[in-house]
Parts: sequence; structure tokens; C-alpha cells
Amino acid sequence: MTAGLWENWLLPGVWITSQLTLFSAVFAAAVAFGIGIARTSRLWIVRFLTGFYVEIFRGTSALVLMFWLFFVMPLAFGYQLVSMWAAVLALGLTYGAYGSEIVRGAIASVAPAQREAAIALSFSPAQRMRRVILPQAIPEMIPPFNNLLIELLKATALVSAVSVADITFAAQLSRLATGDSLEIYAIILVLYFVLAFVLTRLMRLLERRAKAGIGQAPVKSGKGPLATRKLSARQESEQSSNIITGGAQ
Repeated sequence: MTAGLWENWLLPGVWITSQLTLFSAVFAAAVAFGIGIARTSRLWIVRFLTGFYVEIFRGTSALVLMFWLFFVMPLAFGYQLVSMWAAVLALGLTYGAYGSEIVRGAIASVAPAQREAAIALSFSPAQRMRRVILPQAIPEMIPPFNNLLIELLKATALVSAVSVADITFAAQLSRLATGDSLEIYAIILVLYFVLAFVLTRLMRLLERRAKAGIGQAPVKSGKGPLATRKLSARQESEQSSNIITGGAQ
């Protein structure tokens, strides 16, 4: 493995993969929250349409969707997407469908008493969602979102099929140039692992801060990694009251 291959292919490939992961994750998060919240609507037509979206994009291949956006759409509609944005759109729509189920489940897990307290304070549905439900649901979303983010990172390898110069694309070119498959693909495995490890550390930090904000304090466990412990019933009650009364101000 020469310095030229690192400088011209692999390191730029790491940068492209990082960009793809970031852009796709932001788009997928927007889709996940929009669809996930809409799935809790009291209107059956909204629940039906969002459920239909989830089933379609959860049941189709992200790679085939990427091909459709990049190769078929120009023929069908006369509009050509840049390969990078076709990849972001395909990954965001697909993983946003998975993420919407995480959002819906976390919202449903919020205690009914919290909703009733917000109703008693005459909060509108939007205020209840923004001030009471989401602040308590988001910490529960972070661990499964962490897993989904790692899956999204690994799925970025699919974009090499539409000629996006990510890590996998760079590895293919490097292998063709050197003929050394073992070393190159071993390096690629390590690069993906390092990226995934960094993302996991960042998400765990975010999880600890989010849980501390709703009354769950991180404690050191003698048998393993950081655990979380709930505060006393009185402290937890005060924290819930602060969330609700804070929204009324």
C-alpha cells in the first residue's frame, strides 16, 4: 500500500463516507421524526398513509432504490440526480422508515399520567408533544438509533455501485491497481470499525446527557460499563413537574 493510494483514494474515501453518513443520518432523522409522530395521529388517514410509507420503504432494497433514483428517474422524468444525492436520498428514505418505528415506540412508552397532566394544564397537542412527550421519549430512542446509525454507516458501502468514491469504491480501485486484496480489504475493515466506534462513543455520551436531563443519573458499575439509575420517586416526580411547568412558562 503506497502513500499515493492513501492520499488519492483511501483518505478521500473516508471523507466521502463520513459525509454520506452525516447527510443520510440527518435526512433519515427528519423522516423518522416526521413519520413516527404522524403515526400517533388520531386521524386514521394519516396513520394509514404513514404506515403505508413505512411498509414500502422497509420492505424494499436500498440498493435497488438507489439504482432507481440514479438510473431510472432520468429516463422516466428527465431529471438527473447527482450520484451523491441519489445515495443520500435512498439511504435516508430507507433508514428513516426504520427509525420512524423507533420514534413511534418511544412516544408510546411515555407514561399516560404525563399526557394527562399536560392535558390538565390545557396544553395543545403540539405543546404536549414538544414540551412533555418528546423530552421523555428521546432518551429512549437513542440506544436503538445508535444501532441504526451503525447500520447506516455500513450501508454506505452500497453507494460504490453508483460510482460514489467512498471507502469501498476506493478499495476496489486500489485492489485493481496493486492486486493485493488481503491488505486492502483488511485496512477497509479497520477503517469501518474505527468510524463505527467513534459514532458509538458519541451516541453513548448523548444518551447519558439526555437521561440525566430527565432524572436518570449515570453511575459506575463494578461489573461493566456505565449503567443508569433512576432517582428517588420524589426526585423523579419533581423532575416530571419541572418538565411540565417549564412548558407552561
